[in-house]
Amino acid sequence: MKQRTLAVACSLTTLTLLTGCAGNGTTVPTESSVTTVKTDTASPSTPLAVTARVVTNAIVALVNDDVITLHDVIREAEASLTEAAKKGTVTPELRSQLRKAALERLIEKKMVEQKIKELNIKVSDEEVRLAIEDVRRQNKIPSQEAFVAALASQGLTFDIYRSQLQEQLEKLKLVSIEVRSKVQVGESEMRSYYEANVAKYSEEESYRARHIFFKSGATASAAERERAKATALSVLADARGGKDFVELAKSFSEDPAARKDGGDLGSFKKGDMLPELEKTILALQPGQLSEPVTTPIGIHIIKLEAIQPGTRKPFETVKGEIEDILYRKKSEDRFSLWAKELRSKATIEIKTWEGLP
Repeated sequence: MKQRTLAVACSLTTLTLLTGCAGNGTTVPTESSVTTVKTDTASPSTPLAVTARVVTNAIVALVNDDVITLHDVIREAEASLTEAAKKGTVTPELRSQLRKAALERLIEKKMVEQKIKELNIKVSDEEVRLAIEDVRRQNKIPSQEAFVAALASQGLTFDIYRSQLQEQLEKLKLVSIEVRSKVQVGESEMRSYYEANVAKYSEEESYRARHIFFKSGATASAAERERAKATALSVLADARGGKDFVELAKSFSEDPAARKDGGDLGSFKKGDMLPELEKTILALQPGQLSEPVTTPIGIHIIKLEAIQPGTRKPFETVKGEIEDILYRKKSEDRFSLWAKELRSKATIEIKTWEGLP
């Protein structure tokens, strides 16, 4: 098994790092099952700023000994709400749904942070520096100044980004310890996947054909089009009468390349040709001639030379790709299971935010 780094929440090659992991499918308790937290209500004389501060500092969840406030949830849900607003009206129900999803991400993030602290996982300044260099290289950012400007365009300062990146690297180390060591992909699994995805690992069949071309495009006059059609029918009759197709193409084709190489179109697969020509070619058997085919550029007579059957890629040539696919899938499944186990061992209390903004 080759060494891998499992990206949990996002790729390090993107400029914006997510601060939480993907949701683990755990449902937020309903309003009827949560503990109500009392918050101070503002009297008519209470300054608005003080009221807002009290509300947004309200505790909405406790994860072991760590607190998640409403302010944390609002900030975490901000991107989702902005995206939802682009698609239509954000109803109170949708806002609540997105904030609950944000709370789930924050709970998981807290648990991960606590596990990182418990295992004393550290990321050195040098590791962060190398990761930033990698981000710059992957995004083709030439200088530190340009990098800072790119971050600013996304509303990030370099210090904030560096902090987020360090958190992500710590998370990757944690996953490496808790997940990667428990994931193995065997030869039999890879071969089973290979056999179950034969089409994915097979080359498409290819076609080899020739043509004789007669100009009759959109700018041609009616007389020119009639002349081209009459000539095409005459040449087709000669070809069906036994005359050599290659020689006919060299003598009559109005395509300079076809005159030189006998109308050779080379080898191609489905989707490589003009739709009119492809439809005609797919209906032919090797050695058969087509009726004159009209395309936007003129008239063609097609001869299908051969069909090359699709070939299956050898297992050894795609083994690495299959191993990566299976490893990623098993790692994601294992991480989801690990996160659920972590949550089951944690003391989590979710409080209601009924009546809060």
